[in-house]
Amino acid sequence: MTVKTNTAIFQPLTYSKMRGMVAVLIAFMKQRRMGLNDFVQKMAMNSYTCKHAEVPSVLTISQPQEKELLDDNSSPPPSPLPQINLGPSSNPHAKPSDFHFLKIIGKGSFGKVLLARHKADEKFYAVKVLQKKAILKKKEEKHIMSERNVLLKNVKHPFLVGLHFSFQTTSRLYFVLDYINGGELFYHLQRERCFLEPRARFYAAEIASALGYLHSLNIVYRDLKPENILLDSQGHIILTDFGLCKENIEQNGTTSTFCGTPEYLAPEVLHKQPYDRTVDWWCLGAVLYEMLYGLPPFYSRNTAEMYDNILNKPLQLKPNITNSARNLLEGLLQKDRAKRLGATNDFMEIKNHSFFSPINWDDLINKKITPPFNPNVSGPNDLQHFDPEFTEEPVPNSIGQSPDGILITASIKEAAEAFLGFSYAPPMESFL
Repeated sequence: MTVKTNTAIFQPLTYSKMRGMVAVLIAFMKQRRMGLNDFVQKMAMNSYTCKHAEVPSVLTISQPQEKELLDDNSSPPPSPLPQINLGPSSNPHAKPSDFHFLKIIGKGSFGKVLLARHKADEKFYAVKVLQKKAILKKKEEKHIMSERNVLLKNVKHPFLVGLHFSFQTTSRLYFVLDYINGGELFYHLQRERCFLEPRARFYAAEIASALGYLHSLNIVYRDLKPENILLDSQGHIILTDFGLCKENIEQNGTTSTFCGTPEYLAPEVLHKQPYDRTVDWWCLGAVLYEMLYGLPPFYSRNTAEMYDNILNKPLQLKPNITNSARNLLEGLLQKDRAKRLGATNDFMEIKNHSFFSPINWDDLINKKITPPFNPNVSGPNDLQHFDPEFTEEPVPNSIGQSPDGILITASIKEAAEAFLGFSYAPPMESFL
């Protein structure tokens, strides 16, 4: 008797078939944005694949292959390592799946900012999700940890974004921040071109108050620009993005790192000379100038020409502003930092300038002054002041997934060790 075999089941696994299976795997991961583990389970349930002797070796993907297959939209791998010491936290088990991630509201060099609702308390937060791999590639881990440290000190100031807690997976860092939906100052400036002086004065006063507070903590902000200044739902200023902050700068201390945004760089930074807290007052002058005139001072589309303007061109002020505004801009945009307004008594010099004489600083810090502009947002889901380029982009499924089912690689272990102590939650808060 002749025994017939089912060649459709037992035919050898050729190179082309194996290549096809890998292609299906990659396409499935990219299109469906599911974890590798889920796909493996689907493969195992398939009658064709499960009867091949070679299938176990195909499904046990080596670590280098795994690293190539995973992209930014795939599920982050888990860590079989022992529990990492994540620093003081009353919420050591925080994880991405604690949140409903609703919309992308911003993007940066290392990740995204998302509107999220916490499943337990139903509150809305802005969750900044950063890729460890991208941070390590550019060797920016010190800046990220500095941002986290500065955020921890901001909880008591009304014009600085607050950190509720932070946590990490094997491949990502998560900042859980105040959700601010009045829009970037940059966004409103673009729409209106420039502001009238009373409105510019109000914003400049709240910004100066925030900078003065940071300076009192020996922190230099270094990256003041309209994109980092938000309006809350009532129209008050909220300063955000502390990645370029420099800690431990005493009253007369200096630093020399070349960083910032070209339009707002102070002359001493361009000269690569040591600089101090007065770099922030230069930036305040640049932002105030832009609010009043519609463009940063010394602006040019040609960056080299703009740098030359910052270093050598005298400040030119049109006559459509008051004398006190003119005097303040001349004091803040003084090229010699030793002569710049704020060089001697820091924030007190700005606070006492005649331009701010209409401001009651106690009322300002207590938010008793009605903002000159109300963003008129209807609630947390009102995204009218966010760029549709972000909000219309689909939220990757992997953002809200906790890692499972994939072996850890050496690079992921390196990433975990680089951010020891990142996670944080206030001791009196509970999100469990």
